[in-house]
Formats: sequence, structure tokens, C-alpha cells
Amino acid sequence: MKKIILSVAVLAFSFSFAQKKEVASAFKAIESGDLTTANAQISAAEASLGGKTYLLEPALLEQYYYTKGIALVKAGKTSEGAEVLAKISELGKEKIYTGKNAEKQKVYFVGKAAADASGVTGLKEETYVPTTTPKIGNEVNSIINKINDETMKAYNAKSYAQAGKGFLEIYNLLKAAGSDDKLYKYYSALAYAQGNVSDESSKLFSELINEGYTGVKTEYKAKNKKTGQVENLDKNSFELYKKMGATADYTDFKMENTPSVEQELYETAASLYVDAKKYDEALSLIDKGLAKFPKSSKLSELKGTTYYKSGKMDQFLNNLKEQVAKDPNDKVSWYNLGVLSSKDPSKLAEAEGYFKKSLEIDPAYKEALQGIIFNVYISADDKAIDAIETARKAKKTELYNRLLSERRERFAKALPFAEKWYALEPKNIEVVSLLKGLYLTSHNDAKFQELKAVEAALNAAGK
Repeated sequence: MKKIILSVAVLAFSFSFAQKKEVASAFKAIESGDLTTANAQISAAEASLGGKTYLLEPALLEQYYYTKGIALVKAGKTSEGAEVLAKISELGKEKIYTGKNAEKQKVYFVGKAAADASGVTGLKEETYVPTTTPKIGNEVNSIINKINDETMKAYNAKSYAQAGKGFLEIYNLLKAAGSDDKLYKYYSALAYAQGNVSDESSKLFSELINEGYTGVKTEYKAKNKKTGQVENLDKNSFELYKKMGATADYTDFKMENTPSVEQELYETAASLYVDAKKYDEALSLIDKGLAKFPKSSKLSELKGTTYYKSGKMDQFLNNLKEQVAKDPNDKVSWYNLGVLSSKDPSKLAEAEGYFKKSLEIDPAYKEALQGIIFNVYISADDKAIDAIETARKAKKTELYNRLLSERRERFAKALPFAEKWYALEPKNIEVVSLLKGLYLTSHNDAKFQELKAVEAALNAAGK
């Protein structure tokens, strides 16, 4: 018997034909409510596809997404099903790039990114209009209402992770049904952020930024003549009533845009990246955000925080100087400049000036009071005491007296700042003990005795 040798083209045709048959059978089964057959046929198609959905022509790919998505939703796997169904709307939005690959198989890439990544050349650009969108709406409307009720209950109960998942399900189901309302995606990102699900939240915020979401929405408002109340109308009703003039039930027609949340998206996503220690992603997003919102103090502050936490101290210092140049009343940046400068013994005078600048802006800024006391005036007191003791033992009287005088001068400078701190926190044992020591060094015995008594009373109360 003559051996039959199938060509590559014939094999490819057979492979493609099997997929089409299985997907078509699955689609018919899901429409008739036969979930078991639909799942079996989809599983068979997936086994032969091996993830290569680009081998399915758009109409067949739509049937595949529809069948798999509806099957998952009906099996209670709403999140997974919603994600699959949402891909159908992409078929109508993206261009389809068709051609043949190296194996002579017909390929259909959804979107230019997928086409470019394939490496296949000579592709033709086509468009496709999905047909299952109305069917999806009929299938998922009741599910959306149910999920919405459950999601709002979860959110009000502060079960934010559950609410985030629910809002994302609603978004994907609405998208699959033809309404790409990113408001629900935004709600999902916010809920995940409140629930400390940082990875999911930052991913969604970044997607919203890349998709150009601003949250700006036109609202159509008019006053109801009967009630005197201003009501929100849909666009068609608004225009219809407005055309009716005096005969309409409404008056005072106004169109208003809701505020943009774009800046908030950048700020929140960047904060999440910083919290997750994803510093490169944070800096990239912050720079992109500052290009659009150069006056955002939050983004500028986050940039400095990112530099600091990632150990890029030179960049952090430069960022702080940029901050105070833009906003001379930024007490926190002046304070941070003081902290950084005080780490270099040769820059203590600079640090002193920075802390004082911060206190000029806010005399009750406790951190700056502590900074100038501990980082500038008494930061190296242990070394000073050692030097004084060494001079005494060596009987270097002149050096001993000079070092002792310098120490008293530093403590005298620290004293008014310590007194301000004490006025703010009179029951803080740390400042009480500090002030007692400063009074002792300055030979103010009356104040020393007063603070000694306060310290004893606080210690007794603590016991």
C-alpha cells in the first residue's frame, strides 16, 4: 500500500478545521444551555490551540471568548468569566492584523502590539465588529445587579478587598456588554488601596493612567418646575426638554463637568509603589506625573521620599532644594534639609540654618525643635565630654577651659528650643530630663530643682 504523506499545508488545514469545529460546537452548546458539552468542547479546542488564540479568525475567537466567559460566569467564577468576556470588546476596538506565519498558518493578531511582537511581516490591517454584545447583556444584567448589591454591602462593611474584586467584576461585565465605564475600574482601584491590596491597586491605577482616564464626566442638570429641585437628566432627555422651551417640565438647564481625578491617580499609584518598595516604578510614574502636574506638592514630596528610601541621598538633597525653591513655606523640606546636612560635621552651620527656617514657618514644629537640639547642638556631646576629660587628665588647663566653655555655649543655644518643646509636651519625660540637664550645665539651680521635681513626679506616675 502506498504511504500517504500529508503536506504541512494539509496538516495546518486539519488543525484549523478541528479548532473551528470544537469552538462552533461549544458556542451552540452554551446557547442551548448545555454547559457540560460547552466546557468539554472548549477544553478540547484549548488543548489543540495551546494558547495560540491568534490562529482563530475574529468571528471564531469571539465565539471562543463568549462561550468560555459565559461558562465561567454560570459556574460561579464571575471574576475569571468577566475578564474573558471583556476581551470581546477589544475585538471591536483594536485593528486585526492578518497574514501567514512561517508555518503557513493563517494568523489574526488583535492590536498592533500583538502584531509587532509576533515578528510576522506583511500583515494586513482589518476591522471587526462583534456580534455577541447584546447576548452578553441579556446574560449578565441580573448578575451585575446582584454583584453590585453585594459589592456595596462589602464596601460599607469596610471589606475593601472584597469590594475591589466586585467593582472590577462589574467593570469587566459592563465592558463585555458594550459599556466601557472605567468609573468602576477606578472604584476597584480605590477599594483595593483602602484594603491594602497594593499590587492590585497600583496595577489598576497605572492602567487607568495609561488609558487616559480622567474621571471627567458631563452632567446634565435642570430644575423640575413642580418640585423646584435640580435633577440630573440623561443627555437625550436634557436636549429634548431644552428644545421644548416654556412647555417643558424643566427649566434652568445646565451642563457641568465633574472634577478630574487624573492628578490623584498619579499621586495614589506612586504612593502605592513607594509603600511596596518598587522605587524604580515609583520614580518613573512620578516623573511622568510631574510633567503633567508640575505644581503637585504631593508628587514632589513622593519623589524626595523615593530617593531617600532607595538610598539616593544626593538626588534626595537636590530634590529638597528644588522643593523649597518652589515653596519657601515647606517646613518639612527645610527640616529634611537640616537632618541631611547635620550628618556631615562640616555642615552643622547649614543644618542649624535649615532647622531655624523650618521653625520660622512653624514655631511649634516639634520635629524641627528636636532636630536642632539633638542633630546640631548636642549631637556629639559624648565626644565633647571625652575630649574635656582627656584635657583635664593631661592638665591642659587652657584647652580644658575652652572645651568646657564651647560645650556650655552649645547647651545655652539648645536651651530656648528645649523650653519650647517642653511647653508643647510638659509630660514628656524625655524633654523634662533633657531640660533638667541643660539647666544644670547652665548653673540655673532654681530651674534645675523645678525640673528635677517634675521628673520625679512623672516617674512616680509612670510606676
